Amino acid sequence: MHVVPHTHWDREWYEPFQRFRLQLVDLLDTVLPRLEADPRFRFTLDGQTAAVDDYLEVRPDALPRVIALVRSGQLAVGPWRVLADSFLCSGENLVRNLEIGLARSAELGGAMRVGYIPDQFGHTAQLPQILRGFGFDQACLWRGVPGSVDRHAFRWVSPDGSAVRTEYLPGGYGNASVMFTDPAKTVERSIAFAEQMRAWFGDTEPLAMYGTDHSAPIPTLLDQVGAVQASGAEVTLRLETLAEALAGRDPEEAGLPEVLGELRSHARANLLPGILSVRVAVKQAMAEAERMVERYAEPLSALWCPSAAEPFLSMAWLRLVDASCHDSVTGCGADTTAQQVAARIAEAEQLGSAVRDRTLNELAATAPADSVVVVNPSAHERTDLVRCQVVAPEEWADVALELPDGTLMPTQEIGRAERNLIDATFPAADVVNAVRRRTFGQVMYSRAIQRAEISDHTVTFTVGRIGDPGYDVERFADELTEAVAAAAPGDWRLRVIDEPSRELLALTTAPALGWTSVRPRSGAATLSAPASIVDNSLHNGLVSVVVNEDGTLRVTGADGTVLDGIGRIVDGGDAGDSYNYGPPVTDTLVDKPTSVTIVNAETGPLVAALVVLRTYEWPLGLVDFDGTARTSETVSVGVTTSVELRVNEPFVRVEVSFDNRSVDHRVRFHLPTVRTATSSHAEGQFSVVERALVNEGGNGEHPLPTFPASSFVDAGGTGVLLQNVTEYEVSSDGSDLALTLLRATGAISRNLHPLRAEPAGPTTPIPEAQVPGVTMSQFAILPHTGDWASANLVDAAERYRNPLITVAGTGTTDSLASAEGTTVTGAMACGLRQRNGLELRLVSYSDDASTAKVSLPGLTSAARVDLTGAVLEELSVANGSVELPMRPWEITGVRLTR
Repeated sequence: MHVVPHTHWDREWYEPFQRFRLQLVDLLDTVLPRLEADPRFRFTLDGQTAAVDDYLEVRPDALPRVIALVRSGQLAVGPWRVLADSFLCSGENLVRNLEIGLARSAELGGAMRVGYIPDQFGHTAQLPQILRGFGFDQACLWRGVPGSVDRHAFRWVSPDGSAVRTEYLPGGYGNASVMFTDPAKTVERSIAFAEQMRAWFGDTEPLAMYGTDHSAPIPTLLDQVGAVQASGAEVTLRLETLAEALAGRDPEEAGLPEVLGELRSHARANLLPGILSVRVAVKQAMAEAERMVERYAEPLSALWCPSAAEPFLSMAWLRLVDASCHDSVTGCGADTTAQQVAARIAEAEQLGSAVRDRTLNELAATAPADSVVVVNPSAHERTDLVRCQVVAPEEWADVALELPDGTLMPTQEIGRAERNLIDATFPAADVVNAVRRRTFGQVMYSRAIQRAEISDHTVTFTVGRIGDPGYDVERFADELTEAVAAAAPGDWRLRVIDEPSRELLALTTAPALGWTSVRPRSGAATLSAPASIVDNSLHNGLVSVVVNEDGTLRVTGADGTVLDGIGRIVDGGDAGDSYNYGPPVTDTLVDKPTSVTIVNAETGPLVAALVVLRTYEWPLGLVDFDGTARTSETVSVGVTTSVELRVNEPFVRVEVSFDNRSVDHRVRFHLPTVRTATSSHAEGQFSVVERALVNEGGNGEHPLPTFPASSFVDAGGTGVLLQNVTEYEVSSDGSDLALTLLRATGAISRNLHPLRAEPAGPTTPIPEAQVPGVTMSQFAILPHTGDWASANLVDAAERYRNPLITVAGTGTTDSLASAEGTTVTGAMACGLRQRNGLELRLVSYSDDASTAKVSLPGLTSAARVDLTGAVLEELSVANGSVELPMRPWEITGVRLTR
């Protein structure tokens, strides 16, 4: 029997990171000397290098010892940086996790060549392909395995056909944790364990995982193993690392059951799906930070400002990867843990936005000072709305934006800045100091000084975005002092006047992963199909929205599909915990508002928007901890639903917000399906997964059919575009799709749960997970005929989630210009980075083989590369473009040199 001494190290969970690190240091301070004292001893450090680095930060002198033990084969580290909960981060995050972990493992003496993912709450469909992309042919895991797997190993296959031999851990990653707790019973328990495992392993030597959460092997382990050997028992124990234990398994073993796609079954272990909807704000922040780094900062800096990227993007990625850790982004930890995770995510976003803005400023310096630079994060040309501020004389009745080719693009004015920043009177003796106190270098009131004038007891400053670099406050103060002395007695007037600026929505075109500069012109550009409001209904020539009397929506899609009754808000009780939703014994569902008010917000021509205000009476909470019922006492809650149509967009943008003052409840947004759904499709982590309306149960956990979706979910012709990972459920009759807006709970785990047979963790109170205060969700609705592919939901989600961005020009040139970056057709560009040139991540979102075409001005050479960056084949370049065949659902890379 292969005994694997190990620990499962939750980096942060019911205790925050630093408190758990103290225990980690104690553990490794014990384990390392034991490894050094006896070459027979083995230890597997949970598949994640973060635990090593967390230790070495406290014990830096231990680095040579760690390296020696890894090289000797006694200590197994890596291959991951952290054990990520793969449904709650992006696919690129998973790639960088393995990349960072493997690089660090190499520095420590070499990675364990097993894709070890022991405790995550299910596993995404493309993980086998990602593992294969890094040269792994074996995985090892516990949760999510379906009931069809009746042995200790199976062939796990990604949608593209990539497969890894996967070792299933019957009973979990600690299935042999009690084998050595009583020295007198070690032989007996070893025999019993071997017999217990025979149903899974047959005649194959069983794997015994000796370890559990935050634990070290007992000091007498080697003696007890020796006692079993000396006893003459039929069982022989061999201490090994996990890599050693699986080294004898054949990765191409024939006859294994095959499992295609994601692992989300409850049959073999608790899946704990409630983590998808607890602390929704953390999931929202994670998605925003990931997009900032991987869709804006990294690709734009790689193309247009490479010097801005490092080390800041590496720092951002490390924080994003660390935040993806099991029990971190999941939200099923202590409030202090959630605070730390939120701070880590915020730092990643700040690093990414700093790199993005540095890149934008470089582009701004090449554009006229009176222009706006529009930047496109997508690998195809886009014509979409941007929000920008321009300088325009007040006498201009209308403003259009001029493209470099002279085309005028339409705008919609949404506001004008206040021009009079100050108009005050000062005694003559004080006016000079009043000017000094309000001037910081060449800035007044956060605006640059363009001109300063003295006339008739009046000092007038004209300020704006770009000032006069020759202005000197002390020189002007001297001039003002002389003017005051020479003037007749009396008070002085100080005026600061801003340049005339307007905030606009503008329709503009930008090239693929490139930029264009535009400038304001007097006049109006025409629109063939403007957005408008007519009698509480919105229209844009593609889609129309009517608000019903109860506040729900009736949407007619671009293809004529009608969806009526969208937006029923349902509030119900939740007697569960952070791991699982739990219905009260007697629930009170509230789905009818007490009042409905409709307000016009934007009337067109580029954006038309309505605000639906609905008031509900929601119970305050549960009558008791056991969840017998909800309280009769209620609180009045106003739910605001903003509904927006933009010109040229085939979907309806929706934002729902409310001030949550109840506890222990769940709020969901319901949409009818266009036609009866027999399944759902959801995008996430480089794939689109089809799911049944029911989930497989077993193991004491009720298999609620609540699932994650990252950029969109589609059921029965009802497509919903998403900003972040969102929990959804399709009703058993296929007529209704529900999105979870909020799930408020007050405990990490309950010992007695209505839908789960056993505790999932400690009963630590987590009052912040009740989510008091304002909560907000954003998504878009796209009803359609056909399936998700024919409705182009992947492209629609790209457009919805990754808007064009702008920066004001600061250059000295007078000419408008544009520049194209990387253009991709036939596949989705999911990332672009600097690594030995430009490296593009491509994903085929199709069931069919395809040919991707990549174009880049100045392209001289190209090569297909794997996930490690290693060259697989050189590609022929013709006219600045390269073509490469792609398997269905293939993830690949292209290295570009220009």
